[in-house]
Amino acid sequence: MRKKRDLSRYIKKGNDGLCQLDLAVDGITCAGCMAKIERELKSVPGVENARVNLTSHRLAVTWKEARVVPDIFLAALERIGYCAFPFDPEQVSAAHNERSRYLLRALAIAGFAAMNIMLLSVSIWAGNVSGITPATRDLMHWISALIAIPAVAYAGQPFFQSAITSIKSRNLNMDVPISLAVTLAVLMSIVQTFTSSRDAYFDSAVMLLFFLLIGRFLDENMRRRTTDLAQNLITLQGHSATRIEADGTHMEVPLSSINPGDEIYVAAGERIGVDGIVTSGAAQVDLSLVTGETMPEQVEKGDRVIGGTLNLDGNLTIETTAVLDGTILAEIGKLLENAAQVKTRYLRLADRAARAYVPLVHSAAAITLIGWLIAGQGWQPSLLNAISVLIITCPCALGLAVPVVQVVASGVLFRAGILVNSGDALERLAQVDYIVFDKTGTLTSPEPRVLNADEIDREDLVLAGKLAAASRHPLARAVAVAAGVDKPFADISESAGKGISSVQDGMELRLGSAEFCGVENPAEFSKGLSSTIWFVKEESEPVAFHIAQNLRRDAGETIAKLRAMGLEMEILSGDAQKAVAAVAETLGIENWRAGLKPADKINRLAELEAEGYKVAMIGDGLNDAPALGAAHASVSPVSAADISRAAADFVFMGDRLGAVVTALKVTRLSRRMMLQNLGFAAVYNMITVPLAVFGFVNPLVAAFAMSGSSIVVTLNALRARLVFRERNRA
Repeated sequence: MRKKRDLSRYIKKGNDGLCQLDLAVDGITCAGCMAKIERELKSVPGVENARVNLTSHRLAVTWKEARVVPDIFLAALERIGYCAFPFDPEQVSAAHNERSRYLLRALAIAGFAAMNIMLLSVSIWAGNVSGITPATRDLMHWISALIAIPAVAYAGQPFFQSAITSIKSRNLNMDVPISLAVTLAVLMSIVQTFTSSRDAYFDSAVMLLFFLLIGRFLDENMRRRTTDLAQNLITLQGHSATRIEADGTHMEVPLSSINPGDEIYVAAGERIGVDGIVTSGAAQVDLSLVTGETMPEQVEKGDRVIGGTLNLDGNLTIETTAVLDGTILAEIGKLLENAAQVKTRYLRLADRAARAYVPLVHSAAAITLIGWLIAGQGWQPSLLNAISVLIITCPCALGLAVPVVQVVASGVLFRAGILVNSGDALERLAQVDYIVFDKTGTLTSPEPRVLNADEIDREDLVLAGKLAAASRHPLARAVAVAAGVDKPFADISESAGKGISSVQDGMELRLGSAEFCGVENPAEFSKGLSSTIWFVKEESEPVAFHIAQNLRRDAGETIAKLRAMGLEMEILSGDAQKAVAAVAETLGIENWRAGLKPADKINRLAELEAEGYKVAMIGDGLNDAPALGAAHASVSPVSAADISRAAADFVFMGDRLGAVVTALKVTRLSRRMMLQNLGFAAVYNMITVPLAVFGFVNPLVAAFAMSGSSIVVTLNALRARLVFRERNRA
């Protein structure tokens, strides 16, 4: 009997009277499992919604607080053959690791058993020709049985458990015919051994498991990825903040202890932990991580601030309006999680093939058995023919067709500096016909640079760099990098939001805004859309530093190649309108939108999807993470925010945008190879199944034919590596 658990501490309650519980579910293997679980839980009175993430096996259930006892969810899952427990990212990750290790052990045991049984089988086959005694043959059959039975019992568990769950849920998957074939082959072989028959088929059963486990292990390792991306967002806010108590004292407390209305103090250089309104102080705030805005924003009394942003230079007192679950960062996390649910509903090539494949296999085997019985054959030869059909049609080639190509393509991409986060991403990117780019950090270089560093006197550049090295401001950092300086002057004075000054050898040096540096008519010195900061020293003309984010070196070339491949393009950015317009004009991209929030980007992707496009999102900022998760496929540079890299399907190294073109070429070719392999598997079945049905193939020959089809599929995938290389050179 199932032991009841107290789930109350895992429940999240909303202001709208709805509650949510996140559960990790064991036993999910395919999209059919996902649909069955969601259907079952949505049938519970009071449940508003149930969503399953196929990748992380995470189930999110939402219900009306007064109408449902949460323990009923576990009971409902048990009824349809699934075990669940409260979702814990670390526990789920550990479960994934354990499953991968188990598959590897099962593969090793099946391989070891297959080799030893095959040695015995070769001796039996040779003996049948040269005159082996029945007693010796029986002994070898019994030794084979002693090796095969425990090996099958252990190595077959991934298929047996999945088949049982599938039968219970009335949604048959590929593991059902696999389990039937293996079980019947072993049972029939045991009967043959007891009756001292000439042939037994333990080798067929174990060999079948060995080849199938290769595909299952490859697939499991390709599908493993970050289990709960949204959980990482909370680290951007930090774990504590400085609260101003009623008596005016400052106390550092955990964020969980802060409530709306509390006042917190944020010193220069600290990350803001809450959403709120500035009640005193002024500072430059770096919003790039959250909004994608390139340049810092000046905030002062009455302005709103966002949790997770960085206070660059001033001291702020903030009245809290939201903390933890209620912040904009938390909203981004929810958008990201919802986007991941949408992506998991993509049905992979192998899954689609299996839907048509499984009923055909069962029908063919059943017709074979019944047909031979009607024809007057005994039950043993009739059953042997049916087993031969099951074995010869067992989806080794189908199971290997996709994972092997995935592994080869991932290796090619890795050597090209592109990392693949999920196996099915190769299929999705290959279907893309519309590319959406973020601007900041994606089409442009991730860090601002001084555009006119070569035009500035070296002495002035170094002096300005020594001032700039004392500041956290992005523009100051750009000056310090251009000057090659990392050690600032010892005596520095910084005015919040204005600039930095120092007196060296009796001479005052200033770096900052035009007003701070006493520059008259600064507009005359402006240069395009770049930002300008100034450097002055006594009795010298002011020096202008023009700073902007440059386009990536190969951005123009990449856009031209994508256009030549027939792809449409668009820019969606949170940056200012003028900056986005300039980049779009330079690259010749007609469609663009600026000043967008994360939800706006997702809405635009939904519009494009409704128009029939398969969209790839290319982005790097935290604000891009939900869109990266919602897009049909997604790519991020390695310089992207951690959460964005985790949400993306592909991550490219270096600063060359041309990696997107390479990824598209390789994935399109890999999908073609997958279809070739699936086509071969279909042709193989069309030829061999009739032979098995009409009794021309016994289980042993069927096992060899099945193994041969798997080898052909693997060789075709390895051949793809050479094709990838040739296409990449082209």
